[in-house]
Amino acid sequence: MMKIFEYPSEAAAKRLGSIVGRGLAYSRKELNAVQRILEEVRAKGDEALLAYTRKYDAPRMALSQVEVTAEEISQAMQKVDRAFKKALKRAADQIAAFHQKQMPRAWVDAPRQGTFLGQMVHPVDVAGVYVPGGKGGETPLVSSVLMGAIPAKIAGVPKIIMVTPPTRDGGVSPYLLAAAQKAGVDKVYKAGSAWAIAAMAFGTATIPRVDVIVGPGNIYVTLAKKLVAGMVQIDMIAGPSEVLVIADAQADPEFVAADLLSQAEHDPRASAVLLTNDRALAEAVRNAIARQVAQLPRREIAEQSLGAYGALIVVPDMDAAIELANRIAPEHLELQVREPFAFIGRIRHAGAIFLGDYTPEPVGDYVAGPNHVLPTAGTARFSSALSVQHFLKKSSIIHYTPDAFRAEARDILCLARIEGLEAHARTIDLRMKKKG
Repeated sequence: MMKIFEYPSEAAAKRLGSIVGRGLAYSRKELNAVQRILEEVRAKGDEALLAYTRKYDAPRMALSQVEVTAEEISQAMQKVDRAFKKALKRAADQIAAFHQKQMPRAWVDAPRQGTFLGQMVHPVDVAGVYVPGGKGGETPLVSSVLMGAIPAKIAGVPKIIMVTPPTRDGGVSPYLLAAAQKAGVDKVYKAGSAWAIAAMAFGTATIPRVDVIVGPGNIYVTLAKKLVAGMVQIDMIAGPSEVLVIADAQADPEFVAADLLSQAEHDPRASAVLLTNDRALAEAVRNAIARQVAQLPRREIAEQSLGAYGALIVVPDMDAAIELANRIAPEHLELQVREPFAFIGRIRHAGAIFLGDYTPEPVGDYVAGPNHVLPTAGTARFSSALSVQHFLKKSSIIHYTPDAFRAEARDILCLARIEGLEAHARTIDLRMKKKG
């Protein structure tokens, strides 16, 4: 049974410290393995890609099967049912509508006589979306397809590819292929783990090199993204999932318990924390968790998560809860309080904020519209959700007339020579001496 902590106390501070500080944990062995995989794929291309795929995913995979065919996608569309297509359309439409509002505009300005300044906005040429297979294709992460590909499509990326691990017989879940088609993915490839990330980062004869890699994955995927960052843009280095629920006496303990468990079932290192100013609610939530967790198929994972990184914390008031929330900077923050909109202006650090009793975190995972790829492990202090911006780059435009140049030339000379860059200064001198 989960322990209830009183805050402030040494025990509560220690528990929160272990939760916030858990970050991305990996061993030297895992890091070395991923480095070796990256090096092999960079050197050997398809040969290494196919060898790893055969070893870990599909033993009989042929190179000619790596790219998903139009026939496979057509067959997938016939296999998925009408209810799934309806849900997929709702999710895709609402995700697209939200991300459309993120598109920046190019702009130009003439702020001083004789100057012309501006900014152009262009999409990258190729985007790569990684989608985990999920238990050999049995639990396809359809939402990851939509959240990765739709912002790229809206950004105007000309080519979007998707990589996902094949099933043992060399297939791909029809649900993933249907989602890829709906999201506007141009090509799908059967490859997983670190070798798939390497293939997208470096390019092979089969899988093209991309400019941006997005999407969740296991520790090998995450480490591979970490190591190739800089050669390509990545969305973020994401750690285990987390939810922080702030609740007052009016909250339904069954709802709160269910929402904590919805994160705990993800991963043994996921965190689920309740902050409440009502001791009776904390006790009711603890009892509800004990009842609900017993009915979960992923009970063992949820119990491990709650045991290691879960907490029910009683705070003196809502001010303390908000202060703690900003210190924790959670991936998901739920406000199950009487007047949630009264608090939203005080939340500075959170990946996504869910307001009210009927806005549980899974609403955001699937259909609300905002992206569910969010900063974890306190990184919401300085980073944001995956967005259209991840697929765009901006170029500045600068133009000076001769008169505008001369009006500012002496200041440029002064700054260049202070920095000891004489060649910079001489480019200015030459133009100042030019007649006409």
